[in-house]
Amino acid sequence: MSLYPTLEDMEVTAMARQQAAAEQQLTQQAITAANSGETVDIACSLYPSLDSWMGIDSTQLQEYNRLTPSSGAVVAAPVSGGVAAPAQIQQGIRQVVGCKDPGNGKIGLSVESISKGVFVSYVQNDSIAAKAGLRFGDQILSINGETVAGWSKKKTIDFLKKADPQHIKFAVRDRPYERTITCIKDSTGHVGFQFKKSKINAIVKDSSAARNGMLTDHYLVEVDGQNIVGMSDDKILKIIKSKPHSVTVTIMPEFVYDHMVKHLGSFLKKHMDHSVPSEM
Repeated sequence: MSLYPTLEDMEVTAMARQQAAAEQQLTQQAITAANSGETVDIACSLYPSLDSWMGIDSTQLQEYNRLTPSSGAVVAAPVSGGVAAPAQIQQGIRQVVGCKDPGNGKIGLSVESISKGVFVSYVQNDSIAAKAGLRFGDQILSINGETVAGWSKKKTIDFLKKADPQHIKFAVRDRPYERTITCIKDSTGHVGFQFKKSKINAIVKDSSAARNGMLTDHYLVEVDGQNIVGMSDDKILKIIKSKPHSVTVTIMPEFVYDHMVKHLGSFLKKHMDHSVPSEM
């Protein structure tokens, strides 16, 4: 079963397959007509206009070329241009190794305990934790081989304080409470949702956001993999507008987000890691 980053990608691929089938049929008709001396009018509607298709400006679509692999299947390059790799949430566990900053003796993170799990709620900008790859929403499974299931925030922080400053090893599950949604911009540059203080509060009917499963009562936490927790709405909107044709946002349910940030004051939010992720 094929998976697509957006509904639009799936629809364009289906259209390409239909065009390929129509081409094959018309080619056969042309051969038959040539052999009998007849003429065939190949309708220009074989490739229908996309200008009004799903509200997308066809001049902004990534050009897709029909390919015929050895299997004979027809595929198309994605409308979205592909999902930004750093935004993808991997369904697995990874190892993160870090140390404490020699200057202040800290690793640069804070945690919250949710449903007997320990989650990263804060990563300081330019800290060891940020450079090691820990992200807001990551679930910490173990620290230096010690399983942390059931640990409180205090117990986790105390354990980190006593840990070897030269070597701290985490087992991490990638952001289990979060999910990514890729939206295609329409001809006016909009993706179809509104937000206030990072919380999604409205979805435009028949927009790319609506078609791809955007939900209200969720918070934006990343844009194309870049953490935006603590950013002003103006800065978030500027990042979204800077994306050319599509944008992949990471969202988190309101009840989880509220618990994660309840102890983060304005100072910590201001110093949250907002670095632009590199391609993975």
